[in-house]
Amino acid sequence: MTMLTTPEFWLALMQIILINIVLSGDNAVVIALASRSLPPAQQRKAILFGSVGAIVLRIVLTFFAVYLLSLPYLKFAGAVLLLWIGVNLLKEDDDDADLEGHSNLAAAIKTIIVADLVMSLDNVIGVAAAAKGNLVLLVIGLGVSIPLIIYGSTLILKLMNRFPVIITIGAALLGWVAGEMAFSDPSINAWAESHHNMHLIPPVLCALLVVAAGKFLQGQNRQAS
Repeated sequence: MTMLTTPEFWLALMQIILINIVLSGDNAVVIALASRSLPPAQQRKAILFGSVGAIVLRIVLTFFAVYLLSLPYLKFAGAVLLLWIGVNLLKEDDDDADLEGHSNLAAAIKTIIVADLVMSLDNVIGVAAAAKGNLVLLVIGLGVSIPLIIYGSTLILKLMNRFPVIITIGAALLGWVAGEMAFSDPSINAWAESHHNMHLIPPVLCALLVVAAGKFLQGQNRQAS
């Protein structure tokens, strides 16, 4: 367990925690909207069972993501996806506003699981990329997501509303991880090792790109409305 004493381990763990905090906001909205028409007692059940079901599916997806990211060129695709997720995070699109609420517990749980699964692609790719194949980090990252989704949803939304800089930092972090992911693609291993002094350039450029593009599109959205 010597890796627990390395700064790289704790830095990656903080990245995973921050990614989970920022990207669990949309999942919290889904849970709230899907269960809003239920009686209070059933709301708690819908949140618990829906979240547990979604997390189990997320664990399966994450382990698949770890394997896929070990294949040549797929890290480039994952990096592009992370950039897109980060930009969209800053656009403040309210795509979940039309999600239907349910008065039936089973239907609400099903909606939560399906919607969370679809929306969890960002969490899965982000956590898998930040873990860099480290199973200990991966398990901890998934463990962190459980209380964040079940218990911390309301708090996360309040913090994001009160401190919008958290969203910007999270989006920049996704860009940073995307740059690291692209630089570590197996297809350019030899080149990357011979140009190790450039390893910070892609993360910095991608982080700046996400923030710049996201803020630009955010401004365009506000002008359009």
